Amino acid sequence: MYEEFYKFTGKPFQLNPDPSFFFQSAGHQRAMAYLRYGLQQGQGFIIVTGDVGTGKTMLVNNLFRELDSTNVVAAKIVSTNVNENDLLRIVCSEFDLPYERLSKASLLKQLEVFFKSCVDEGKRVLLVVDEAQNMPRSSLEELRMLSNFDYKGMPVVQSFLLGQREFRAVMRSPGLEQLRQRVLAAYHLKPLTPPETETYIKHRLAKVGWTNDPQIESDVYMGVYQFTSGVPRRINTLMDRLLLNASLDDSHALSFAGLRAITSEIAQEQEAEKQEDEGPDRPPVLKPPRAGAEPRTEPITDQAAIVEIRKLEAKLAVMQRAFDNLSGDLSRAPEAHAAAVDGPGARRGMSWWAAAALGTIFGIAVAAAVYFLR
Repeated sequence: MYEEFYKFTGKPFQLNPDPSFFFQSAGHQRAMAYLRYGLQQGQGFIIVTGDVGTGKTMLVNNLFRELDSTNVVAAKIVSTNVNENDLLRIVCSEFDLPYERLSKASLLKQLEVFFKSCVDEGKRVLLVVDEAQNMPRSSLEELRMLSNFDYKGMPVVQSFLLGQREFRAVMRSPGLEQLRQRVLAAYHLKPLTPPETETYIKHRLAKVGWTNDPQIESDVYMGVYQFTSGVPRRINTLMDRLLLNASLDDSHALSFAGLRAITSEIAQEQEAEKQEDEGPDRPPVLKPPRAGAEPRTEPITDQAAIVEIRKLEAKLAVMQRAFDNLSGDLSRAPEAHAAAVDGPGARRGMSWWAAAALGTIFGIAVAAAVYFLR
């Protein structure tokens, strides 16, 4: 919509990782250098990690754009939360090899044959695994086993592993020592800096023919960085919405006031979603009545509560009658009969304890009734 209003040739802040929009920040340049170095070595593992939205998939897409298909046969796997057998099937599928109803041994054998055939053709095999933090350890171990394949004294397959921050902890876990020993290089991709955020925004706008329409206030760039923490995906989302709102207002300028309004709306939406998600599971918070507060006078409309109160009233009435009857019996009991049966003062003492116990129970019941009926 706003592309036509500002006469852009495309959408500058799309979420799809299009390598034509690849931005070479200091971190992305270093990460690409590691990937190129690993590709030249033709063996071992290269690991790139980073938080969500920092541009790991964009790195891979840009690398694939640079690859010479005449020298490298490359495949990328995204669905990584699978066991080792399914992982082998996915690898076969990505290299256009049959995989259905094949045993693990058959899958490994045909992969080995395929890798060796690539070497005979003068090609290298590259396997890129995205979202590697989801991989079970058994699947990671299977990748290591694939790296054991060699032919004519040379490894026949190389793997790049990309994952989120927690993948670093996975790699440090016990049992993966042999895999760690095969890692040639590892790099953690960080968000953009404030100056890089401004350059990133201008870079993507220039890719679609931006000629300073809309004009962007200088404070907007720092505001975008502060709200997004320099994460490219968040920047794309925020800038896309900012451009849309400005075009709807027929504005040819992106102001800090407009940015602040958008960020406030987004914050409110996120808070509303959070409350909506947590609301049904959160127990009600009961607060004690304030000192000097007026007693509750509104009628109780909850039918279940009314039924329970009436049951309690009936039980109290029965207890009251039992207490009255027992008190009368005790007052009429002759002192001589008590002395004849149990000796002087014994029956009188037992009757006193019985009356005291019933009185205590009755008092507790009355207090409970008063509490619930108030």
